[in-house]
Amino acid sequence: MQLKVKLLAITLSVGFLTSFVHRAFAQEYNPIPYAVPSLQIAPDARGGGMGDIGVATMPDMYSHYWNAAKYPFVTTNGGLAISYTPWLSKLVNDIYLMNVTGFWKFGQDNLNAISASLRYFSLGEVDIFDQNTDYVMAVSPNELAFDVAYSRKLSETFSGAVTMRYIRADYSTGSDETTPGNAFAADISGYNESYLRLGRSEALLGLGFNISNIGTKISYDGNNTAMFLPANLRIGASLGLPLDNKNTLSFSADINKLLVPTPKLPVEGETEADKQKRIDDYLNTSPIAGIFKSFGDAPGGFKEEMQEVMWSLGAEYTYNNQFSLRTGYYHENEYKGNRRYMSFGAGFRVSAFQIDAAYLISTAQSNPLDQTLRLSLGFDIDGLRQLMR
Repeated sequence: MQLKVKLLAITLSVGFLTSFVHRAFAQEYNPIPYAVPSLQIAPDARGGGMGDIGVATMPDMYSHYWNAAKYPFVTTNGGLAISYTPWLSKLVNDIYLMNVTGFWKFGQDNLNAISASLRYFSLGEVDIFDQNTDYVMAVSPNELAFDVAYSRKLSETFSGAVTMRYIRADYSTGSDETTPGNAFAADISGYNESYLRLGRSEALLGLGFNISNIGTKISYDGNNTAMFLPANLRIGASLGLPLDNKNTLSFSADINKLLVPTPKLPVEGETEADKQKRIDDYLNTSPIAGIFKSFGDAPGGFKEEMQEVMWSLGAEYTYNNQFSLRTGYYHENEYKGNRRYMSFGAGFRVSAFQIDAAYLISTAQSNPLDQTLRLSLGFDIDGLRQLMR
């Protein structure tokens, strides 16, 4: 069935398998399974151009996905951003991610901010055929998430945020075997911004964290089985170096760890009863228990736990706060998904709007993410007001 082919392509592209037979490709290959993979796709071109980095980069209107706690430090009072990403374009031509994000600062001294985001991930139109290869119907499987976040500056240098999220995944094929899945999740994030004296200039140091997708499980088969959401811990740092009054160079680094338990691998001589118990124990683990187990449950011990840590490095050059060039590198262990790629990006900003683009080049063989393009367009509310005067 074509729908299964597309779902498998999405599944493999983000580094997990929906099967418990993790030794199909190599003995050590053991990616972590989770549901709604589009939640792990960075929507904006600025972060995408720096190797999918953003938890501690300089705050902007795209901050909602990376770290909503950055919004109180944004220099404008509000903004709206739209992003578009064709996904797996080397495999298919109708899968894409659309994302709309907006924020508004309010309260005395603009210490508070509220932000929202709507993302829609489409797997295109899929034709369904019966066992006799007769056409039955066309379906449009998709994943959707709607977020609302509140952030507040708690001191001169630190802010915190809480995000609430509704998630819906619809892979329905018109049969009783598949049903739309619904889930709820929350993020907790923090951001610290301070200045360091380096020589004759002051460098801007950003530190951030985001614990995302803490929530329920989601089921696609009428609650017969349920899968974990991609709960994730992201921490990072950035350093902005002013070269002179018009030129700035920044360096950033992010580290990610999925807060999802790692399934136990089959053992030699395992009976069907033992296999079923192993699978049932995993499926019956609660989301909160799974978060704590994820720090020490890898079958390969500490070595495999370290393989589950993903990291990225990025750099950004900005001229006159208007034109930017970016590059970055993302690394995931070959036994945990093998997403490794370079990225390049550029951005242009004027008072009322900004446009950003990013392009991904895989450094791993046979990576379906190769040549991924991201486009983002942002509107500054204060800038738009000035144009209308």
